[in-house]
Amino acid sequence: MKILISNAKKSLLPLIIASLFAGNAMAKGSGAASAYAVELGAAGTFTILSKSGITDVKTSAITGNVGTSPITGAALLISCPEVTGTIFTVDANGPLCAVNSAYDLGVAVGDMETAYNDAARRPADSTELGAGEIGGLTLVPGVYKWSTNVNISTDVTFKGTSNDVWIMQVSGNLNQANSTRVTLAGGALAKNIFWQVAGQTALGTDAFFKGIVLSKTLISLNTHTEVKGRLFSGTAVTLQKNTVTAPVEFPVRP
Repeated sequence: MKILISNAKKSLLPLIIASLFAGNAMAKGSGAASAYAVELGAAGTFTILSKSGITDVKTSAITGNVGTSPITGAALLISCPEVTGTIFTVDANGPLCAVNSAYDLGVAVGDMETAYNDAARRPADSTELGAGEIGGLTLVPGVYKWSTNVNISTDVTFKGTSNDVWIMQVSGNLNQANSTRVTLAGGALAKNIFWQVAGQTALGTDAFFKGIVLSKTLISLNTHTEVKGRLFSGTAVTLQKNTVTAPVEFPVRP
């Protein structure tokens, strides 16, 4: 039995097929599709991880694991009582409570570098927003790229759901002013905000910061800065009486 298609119906087929392909192309071409979480691997088991040392003006309070590699443990200058978690070093020269595990640290640092490169390669949804000044803005989910420094001179808000992701690609330095806040709205979570910084990251005195920092060079926290997130540095991390807490978060149940 043959099924006959009228000429009128035949003429609609190319339009229907073209429409379907156009819809697929639009979905795949959407920049927002690039805003999915950066995989941290073994680095995600650390709150602070650096390659060339961690200094500290006491007393700081860190919740989560801390480690530095390949630098000797002597360059990790956080005391045991300051850490609710485990301190990892590559040798026996660190704090007395430290666990010596050069292999595990090597894997974590490698994953940290992979995460940095992943975040840096994502296609941008927005470029040069605010000419690098994001203070006072409310940011929707997506990938943001700047060829300059990025400054948080006043409070900035990340607004989205618990599943939304933000990736901030900063070619220069990231600077947060004193007494300013990174705030979350609409269910947004600190663990889904990734700051990929090619330069230095400097967080001001009495500031409140949220997110995962993947910094190519120095991360410096001024006095009494509080961070909900993770600090990953390709060089050093400097602390001054800070509170740093890993973002172990779960969506709020309805």
